[in-house]
Amino acid sequence: MRFSTYFLFFCTAVFAQVEYPKDFFRSPLDIPMQLSGNFGELRPNHFHAGFDLKTQQKEGLNVYAVADGYVSRIKISTFGNGKTIYINHPNGFTSVYGHLKKANGEIENYIKKTHYKEESFEIEMFFKPNEMAVKKGEIIAFSGNTGASEGPHLHFEFRDSKTEFIINPLLFGFNKFIKDTKKPIVSGVYVYPLDSKTTVNHSKRPLLLNVSLQKDGTYLSEKVTANGSIGFGISAYDTDDVSFNNNGVYKVQSFYNGKPNFGYEFNTYSFDDMRYINALIDYSRYKKMQQRVQKLFMKTPYKLSFIQADENKGALQVTPNLASLYRIEVSDFFGNKKTIAIPIQYDLLSTIVSPEPVQSNYFVKANKDSNFTLANMSVFFPAGTFYEDFNLNFDVKNDILFLHDDTVPAHTNFTISIEDTKSNEAQREKMFIGRIEGKKVNYNSTYRKDSVFTTKVKVLGKYALVSDTVAPKISMVVPVEGKWISDQKTIQLSIYDELSGIKTYNGYLNGKWVLFEYDNKTRKLTHYFNDGIVADGANELKVVVTDNVGNSTTFETRFFRSQKK
Repeated sequence: MRFSTYFLFFCTAVFAQVEYPKDFFRSPLDIPMQLSGNFGELRPNHFHAGFDLKTQQKEGLNVYAVADGYVSRIKISTFGNGKTIYINHPNGFTSVYGHLKKANGEIENYIKKTHYKEESFEIEMFFKPNEMAVKKGEIIAFSGNTGASEGPHLHFEFRDSKTEFIINPLLFGFNKFIKDTKKPIVSGVYVYPLDSKTTVNHSKRPLLLNVSLQKDGTYLSEKVTANGSIGFGISAYDTDDVSFNNNGVYKVQSFYNGKPNFGYEFNTYSFDDMRYINALIDYSRYKKMQQRVQKLFMKTPYKLSFIQADENKGALQVTPNLASLYRIEVSDFFGNKKTIAIPIQYDLLSTIVSPEPVQSNYFVKANKDSNFTLANMSVFFPAGTFYEDFNLNFDVKNDILFLHDDTVPAHTNFTISIEDTKSNEAQREKMFIGRIEGKKVNYNSTYRKDSVFTTKVKVLGKYALVSDTVAPKISMVVPVEGKWISDQKTIQLSIYDELSGIKTYNGYLNGKWVLFEYDNKTRKLTHYFNDGIVADGANELKVVVTDNVGNSTTFETRFFRSQKK
């Protein structure tokens, strides 16, 4: 009853009708709207928070304020949304513009001054309502490819200014910019036996079901024959008439004998919801096969705010003398719908496909603290780290911690500790706990007290103490030593660190700090001469790069430049 009340509360809160302004906002671009990613789309460790708008594979397109308001926040980062502007509007909503190349006008001037004031490329600024007003249709920035963008585009989203809940832009009338007459595509329907006693179609493992198109346009699955607790999952995507991309679906609803039993739609959610994507999907299948199957059931309840579920959490109990019908409806925002019917019948079947073998030496209960120690290594899982109970592989061999594998998702941080009694103090200064993936080592921020190293992580796998004594590498993209470079608009360097990774980078021109923008994707530092720092004639450039354990490299060169036009 407690679980049912919980879901009733959230269904009432999240799915209550909210009137969003439909004509208050304009498009942030002045080209036809095409999506390379939509709201709620399934991404690694998160649901997509807005629209990814195509920019014709270009950078530098005008980006407009979608309504009157004021710039409330600016964040410049080498990861995430890169260069990002937030605008608060008087009706209580915030619009967000990410992966920008640069801002425009006074906004860009303020950003540049802040870079030099803080002597840092990565900065974050917050503003009051009377400090930086903008008008609807004003050019606030230019589109780009900064941060974690995988190609030129504009990330655009809406938020509730008070709660920070993210809201589907289609609810604000943005559906008028997109034509969509196409039904979602369901590329796979899966059935899951949910306990060790259940057999489904002679299998104790999840099965892909055959589905056929019917005359009325709906789809019919092959019959499911089972004798216990089962659940279903789908692999699905959506397209529209103009974007030519496979994007996420808007709404999924399942019915058991005509009654709703599990569903969700992507209208609004919080950032706290994001990582629950790993509970919603078949995470193990995703890690092994890169297929995102959305599970229409919960084996263990989790707090994803926009899910509606019955008292059985979407699971079905197949019992004798009862023929049942399960139905899945997958819809887009425009009302296009795909329907799949699945007949279910009880029968005691022989097992042909056995369950996957489980090799483990420990057991983790998701709702309880767990602590494991072996040799000089230990791990602590706080209650709630995982979504479900599971059998854990835990071992230490050749100074490597074998901590299961990454097919089991963690929702929150857990702690790994390793004691090192072999190294001296100087050696320990250059060490960190790294995650080992093949020949690659991933750096984790590591705390040390005497000989004990500790880190907090969210991924299972192989871990070890790693020593990094090699300083970062710096090189000029185009050498300028002793040259006149009056025609160049920029000066660019490549920086790289093989193990712990780059922590800081600073450039100095004639002894004065200058702004170098860092692109993490290309590992390049770029200084734009229009900052006005370069001298007429000879210039001395020094760049200092430091990695995460303190190894540092200094690069120096001398060039000449004429300011005369």
